[in-house]
Amino acid sequence: MITIIGTFLLRIAGRKSISQMTLAQVVIMIGIGSLLIQPLAGKSIWVTFGVGITLVVTLVMMELLQLKSDIFEKLITGKAKVLIENGKLNEKTLKKLRFTIDQLEMKLRQNSISSISDVKWATLEPNGQLGFELTDQAKPITKKEWNLLYQEIQLLKIMIDPSSKPSRINEEKNGNLFTEVKNGKHKLKERPSETLD
Repeated sequence: MITIIGTFLLRIAGRKSISQMTLAQVVIMIGIGSLLIQPLAGKSIWVTFGVGITLVVTLVMMELLQLKSDIFEKLITGKAKVLIENGKLNEKTLKKLRFTIDQLEMKLRQNSISSISDVKWATLEPNGQLGFELTDQAKPITKKEWNLLYQEIQLLKIMIDPSSKPSRINEEKNGNLFTEVKNGKHKLKERPSETLD
């Protein structure tokens, strides 16, 4: 009974992991967790669940207020703070947040960023995660950019040698893992037939 109602309360409260929660959400989730063990300590089970429902309703109301008003959002959740701007550290903000350069460098390394100068913007989000945008020179190439480059190379090859034909990239015939989920069944790869000499 405790597990079922506790799961129901947490389901209403939301699906976010701890790393994605705001401070208010973490406090209320901890409160719900503490309440769920009260029936085991001999407290009334219905009073406990009543308080749990009150906490969840409070959380939902706070989230609705944040949607309606920027003032409430800033007060309850807070706003993102700029830590790096155009490859330069914002030391004033770092000191204000009591966030060391070593902590920032750790978060950058976790995102495979090796140099602060490669970062155009970096912000510390209200949930403690690092948001960032790389400079144009540091951004990885996208598939769209690669396809455009490939097409230009093919056009140059035709201009140099008009008799040459553009090569085509073979598409995967068997689909992928997401195709299996959509179709609801596995598609086994065909084995090449053995030839007898």
